[in-house]
Amino acid sequence: MLRRAGEALARLDAAGALQLIDQADAYGVTHNGILNRSVAMRLQGDFHGSLVQIDRALAIQPYDFIALLAKGALLEKIGQSRAAIPVYRNALKIAPPRDRCPPALLAQIDYASTLIQREAESLRDHMRAEVEALRASVDPAILERFDEGLEIYAGLKPAPKQEPLLLNYPRLPAIPFYDRALFPWLETLEAATPMIQGELEALIAGGMEGFAPYIAYPPEVPVNQWGELNHSDKWSSLFLYKDGERQQAVCDRCPGTAALLDSLPMADQPGFAPTAVFSALQPHTHIPPHTGSANVRLLCHLPLILPGPARFRVGNTTRDWKIGQAWVFDDTIEHEAWNDADQLRVILIFDIWNPFLAEGEKAMITAMMQAQRRFMTGG
Repeated sequence: MLRRAGEALARLDAAGALQLIDQADAYGVTHNGILNRSVAMRLQGDFHGSLVQIDRALAIQPYDFIALLAKGALLEKIGQSRAAIPVYRNALKIAPPRDRCPPALLAQIDYASTLIQREAESLRDHMRAEVEALRASVDPAILERFDEGLEIYAGLKPAPKQEPLLLNYPRLPAIPFYDRALFPWLETLEAATPMIQGELEALIAGGMEGFAPYIAYPPEVPVNQWGELNHSDKWSSLFLYKDGERQQAVCDRCPGTAALLDSLPMADQPGFAPTAVFSALQPHTHIPPHTGSANVRLLCHLPLILPGPARFRVGNTTRDWKIGQAWVFDDTIEHEAWNDADQLRVILIFDIWNPFLAEGEKAMITAMMQAQRRFMTGG
C-alpha cells in the first residue's frame, strides 16, 4: 500500500495517497508512511500539517537528511525562514557526498548552502553596525582579532585550531600570528636582511646547488594534497639545520647567516630541532593547506626575495610578505602559501620554542619525545 501511495504521489494524487497511507497505518505506523503523509499534505497546501508529520518522522530517525531538508523548506513556506537556517545547517552536516546526489538533490543542497551563507553575512553586517561606535577605542591589532571573532561568531569562518602531526601539547593557545613584542630579537634578525640576501644571492648564482624538493614522498606513501609538489623543484629547500643537526657544508657557504641563527633563540631538541632552511617557491606556485609537527615550537619567516605578490595564510588570516619584516606563527594551524609573481620567491624559515613554555618544561618535553622515538624504534 505504501508503494501504491508513492505512485499516487508521483501522479500528484494527494487524496488517493492519503487513503492508501491510512490503510497502511492500520497495520502499523512507519517512518516512510509518515514521510509520505507529509508529502501528501504539502501537495494539498497544508504546510503546517505537513511540518507536524516531518517532526514525527524525525522523532523516529533524527538523522534523516531528506526529512531535514524538507523541514527547512516547510519552515520557509510558513514564513519562518530564520528558523529554517539551523535546520538546513544540521542537514548539511550529514549530507552525502556530492557525487552520490542526483541533480535535484544537489540543487536543494546548494540552495540551503546559499541561504545559510546569506544569513551569516546579514548577521555579520548587523553585529558590525551595532559595535561600530566602539571600534575607535580599540588598538588596530585587537580589532583584527575582534573582526575574526565576529566572523567566526556569525558562522562565516571556522575557529583556528591546532592540528599537529606529531605532538599536541596541552594548554598552549591557538594563535595564528604571534605578537612581535614576545620576540624582541626580531629586530636583530630583520636588520640582518641585506647580509642574508647577499649570501643567498651567491648560492643562487652558483646554480642553487644543494636545493632539493621540499616534498619527497617514497612511491609507496600516499601523497594526498602534495601530488603536484612531490619531488618537484617548484618548492625546493636548502637546510642550514635539519632535525637538530647542523648542515655544516651549507653553513660554511653562508657563514654570516649561520652565525646569526646561532645567536637567536632557536628551538633546541636533539633529533627534532632546530630546523633552519632557505625555502624557494617557483613562480605561480601554490603550497596547499597543511599543518606542522608540534605546537611546542613556532616558526619564524624572514622574506629575502620577493619579486612580486606573495601571500601567506594561517587560519583565517592572510598576509603579504614584505622585505625586512619577519613574523612568527603557529604552523600547527592550517596554513598555505602562494607565489603569484613571475619570478622566484625565497624566505628563511627556522623554528623557535613556544614562548608559553617554562625552561624546565622544554627539557622534559624533549626527553619525552626522545623516549617516544626510542620506544617506537626499539632503541
